[in-house]
Amino acid sequence: MKRVLIVDDEQSIITLLTFNLEKQGYKVDAAMDGKSAFQMALNGNYDFIILDLMLPGKNGMDVCRDLRKERVETPILMLTAKDDEFDKVIGLELGADDYMTKPFSPRELIARMNAVFRRSGIDELKNDNDDDEYENSVVKVGEISIFPNKYEVYKGDQLIDLTPKEFELLHFLAEQKNRIINRAQLLNAIWNYDYIGGTRIVDVHISHLREKLEEDSKDPKYIQTIRGFGYSLKEPEK
Repeated sequence: MKRVLIVDDEQSIITLLTFNLEKQGYKVDAAMDGKSAFQMALNGNYDFIILDLMLPGKNGMDVCRDLRKERVETPILMLTAKDDEFDKVIGLELGADDYMTKPFSPRELIARMNAVFRRSGIDELKNDNDDDEYENSVVKVGEISIFPNKYEVYKGDQLIDLTPKEFELLHFLAEQKNRIINRAQLLNAIWNYDYIGGTRIVDVHISHLREKLEEDSKDPKYIQTIRGFGYSLKEPEK
């Protein structure tokens, strides 16, 4: 069982992440200040650390830097608020493996964790009954197979490289297969209305999905545009 350390001074964030990570089979510990987090990470033999930037006493940047000085190689994902002064380049240079801004969806965070595991050559979490669970939960549309528990998408035997938001968008459309979903519904479901750029972001992500999934993105067989309404994911005609 993989062990995760959550470091955040907001109890609501700890509770939310603990609930979702434990559902995925992780064992979770938590710290609410930088000093405690450093000692726990140094001695706890964790597989992953979720580390907030702004912490009482010792901030997340200092914790990350000091852990790397102590040769702790555990993958670290930094959490930042939108108005935090966080330089991604500096963060990565200090040893962070990835970062996310609040608010975020737990599903996207877990997808980022799995991506870091893959880049680090670490096996993703697998429980004893994973193979049956993955098979039972797969969502299929034509040649496309979506594995929600692994955050993976295949077209035939080919693994399709999707961003977390692209995955969430495709999965949502697949669960509503053949239904027409308007842009506002997609924005609410995938972005929780925390994106202030209007519904154009939906169109951009749909375009990216078509480029990755369709034989001809200009003549899509899966993701159909319903003019004046929105989008619908359909089984391609044979």
